[in-house]
Parts: sequence; structure tokens; C-alpha cells
Amino acid sequence: MATLPDGPVKMLANLAAFQAGWFACVMGGSLIGLVTVGLILALHLAWLARPGEWRWVAGFAALGLVVDGGLTLAGGFDFADGVPVLGGMPPWLWLLWPLFATLVHHSLAWLWQYPWLAVLGGATSGPLSYYAGARLAGVELAPWLLPAEAMTWALICLVLARRLGGPRAAAVQVR
Repeated sequence: MATLPDGPVKMLANLAAFQAGWFACVMGGSLIGLVTVGLILALHLAWLARPGEWRWVAGFAALGLVVDGGLTLAGGFDFADGVPVLGGMPPWLWLLWPLFATLVHHSLAWLWQYPWLAVLGGATSGPLSYYAGARLAGVELAPWLLPAEAMTWALICLVLARRLGGPRAAAVQVR
């Protein structure tokens, strides 16, 4: 079953919702982030998501707990305020993972056709997002964290490109 690409209005709404959620989490903290991301995810799943896309959101939520929770336990993050909960990290950091999943089949769908660009994008934009978020939220990062995030996000984007890119992806977007 072929899926049609999202129109420009839906793609812009998808990007704007992600950015609003990112700022709500980073600058507003866990409570504001939870309310905002919860609303964004509910609207996304009701209005924009393709059948079965909730599994990608849930999968990225689990992946975030493993990846950022592990990096937090390894000393990669030093959170000055609040008591971290999930894997040693605050909920606002974890919420960014299911929020990212809302982009995978929509605003970033074009990227998976170009594995080299996906890897480059993951290796640069992932760490830049962590760096900017840390600066805004007052989080200290270990010197090794950004290179670790670069490798992590490059690998995540490579896997996404392999899974969702190429001729097969034109026919099947979500499984």
C-alpha cells in the first residue's frame, strides 16, 4: 500500500510542533515538557500519524531511556536542578525521544533516501541539539558526551535510512 507524502502544511506543522515541544522540555522542565509533549503526541497520533506509527513513538521512548539513561548513569550529564527520575535523567530529557519519533515518517521522511546525508545529519544535528539544550537548561556535559552522541545519532540515522530508505520505503512507510 503506497502512502502519499505529507503536504507542506502538515510538514510545517510537524516541524513547528517538534520545535515547540523541544523548547518546552528544555526551557520549561519536566512538568511543562510533559504537558506540552503529551498534547503534541496526542494531536500527532490523531491528526498526522500513519497506521501503526504509535509503535515508532513507543520504540523511541524505550530507546531514549536506554541511550540517554545509560549515558546519564555513565556520568555524561550533570543536572543542576531537580531530581532525575528515569534512568538517572529528568523526564524532560527523555520526552525528547518520542517527540523526535514524530518527525521520522513526516518531516524527515525524505532524508532516509540518502543514507550518507542521514548519517552526517545525525552526527552533527544530534550533538548540536544536546549542546544547545544543555546551555539553555543549565546542564553540564562530560567532555566525551558530544562525541558519543554523534556516534549514537549517526548510527540511529543509518538504521533509519536502511529501514525506511530506498525503493521499498516508497511502498511501505510504517510497519
